[in-house]
Amino acid sequence: MSGPFSPAINASGLSALRAFISDRQSLPIARGIEKEGLRVTPSLDIAQSDHPEALGHPLTHPMITTDYSEALLELITPVEPDRESLMKDLSGVHHFVQHHIGDELLWAASMPCRLEGDASIRIAGYGNSNIGQLKHVYRQGLGVRYGRVMQSIAGLHYNFSLDDGFWETLRALEGTDSTVSLQDYKSERYFALIRNFRRHAWLLMYLFGASPVLDESFVAGRSHSLATFDDKGSLYKPDASSLRMGDLGYHNNAQASLAICFNTLQNFTQTLGNAIHTSYPAYEKIGIKQNGQFIQLNTNILQIENEYYSSIRPKRTTRSGEKPTEALIDRGVEYIEVRCLDLNPFMPYGISESQIDFLDTFLIHCLLTDSPFIPDSECRTIDDNFTRSVNEGRKPGLMLSGPDASIALQDWGKQLIDSMLPIAEALDSHNPDQRYAHALEYELEKLRDSERTPSAQILRLMHEQSDSWLSFAGNLSRAHKKASEDVDPAQMTDIEKMYQEVAKKSIDEAHEIERQDTEPFASFLSNYLR
Repeated sequence: MSGPFSPAINASGLSALRAFISDRQSLPIARGIEKEGLRVTPSLDIAQSDHPEALGHPLTHPMITTDYSEALLELITPVEPDRESLMKDLSGVHHFVQHHIGDELLWAASMPCRLEGDASIRIAGYGNSNIGQLKHVYRQGLGVRYGRVMQSIAGLHYNFSLDDGFWETLRALEGTDSTVSLQDYKSERYFALIRNFRRHAWLLMYLFGASPVLDESFVAGRSHSLATFDDKGSLYKPDASSLRMGDLGYHNNAQASLAICFNTLQNFTQTLGNAIHTSYPAYEKIGIKQNGQFIQLNTNILQIENEYYSSIRPKRTTRSGEKPTEALIDRGVEYIEVRCLDLNPFMPYGISESQIDFLDTFLIHCLLTDSPFIPDSECRTIDDNFTRSVNEGRKPGLMLSGPDASIALQDWGKQLIDSMLPIAEALDSHNPDQRYAHALEYELEKLRDSERTPSAQILRLMHEQSDSWLSFAGNLSRAHKKASEDVDPAQMTDIEKMYQEVAKKSIDEAHEIERQDTEPFASFLSNYLR
């Protein structure tokens, strides 16, 4: 099913997938979602209120926290082995939040509501504990480096892993050296997945990009290349799929100079570590303190690992006080985190079931196809293809750079989806509704007709309804809130009870952390950054 621009699926990999599903009568996939959403006022301004106490403490709550700004909620699901449980988790946390933010709305889209410059973006607070202060100062640092307005952008992260039983089967079928530990093998193969993801992530931006337009307040006082959509303050790029993932997002000269390598775990942690320990002149000029208060953690290219923004990351659950790179070095890759997904404003939870099925298929395809190391020259091509899809993905006849020649985005996308069909067939052997095949066909229609993409639908509906971006996204946000309020009362009672208990526990845990702190913050920070 592969074409000249889409690699063939490894026969051993496909056999391992089929064998696991046949033996277990289940899929080897585990998933989790981290979904951001901005709290906004009824008048569609960014909220200035504190993180609602009813939602628990943002430092210690496992499912409800804040991201970069105080108004930017982050809703986190547990890791689930099936899509139905994942969506139940995601809907439950949304219903609880919607019921406890008063008359505020949970903004439905990635690009924000009306802003009033940096001063309107409150940096998230996490209490007076040392770890809470570290999280706050880190975000202060993001503000002085990138501007606070950037901290109003929202996205959805998709966490993906495969069962050890699948890895054991795959390793045996491939005849991998038995002296290599299972964890080392998994880490190596997850990096292979990441390399192919980077090669083909432009397809996700075309299919799922949902931020072609924004309110003028987002770029007030800054130069930009956006066109005027209407006379109500909406700006856009006519063929863009995702302004969030373009040069309006987390990009600056310091990060542009990074050469983070995704070829091996050792290369990745080493190059990322170098950025964390290399001072940057522009940040040296800012300084670490202002009026005696910390305004950034350090003057290095990256304050900590989390500052590095990429479309995908290798991840390992960290222990208390442990850095992400330390966890990866000590215990290897546990899962991968897809970070380039816009919120789908048409969906009440930012993502659809069909999109989840497509992502599963796409990620397994990235794993089970040949994935050579990426040289520097290919890195530049990968970045260029991604940028083209983000900025002009729906442009008729848009050409991308393939392995050996140029090819139209639609043609390459069709080849990739065609080559994913055997994986969908294997996954559907456990699903009589053939949902994975249907997911591929649904996305294939977007390649046949770009007007079916979320980015095109947003612009078309705004035009037909004579809506500004604020009005359009605001109406969707209100509709999603109303839908949450219409949940069955018995179901809501169960949700309320569970989340109220978790919220109380999180507050108690945060206070206990504060009580146990005896070290001055400056000393704590110095030890943490060693």
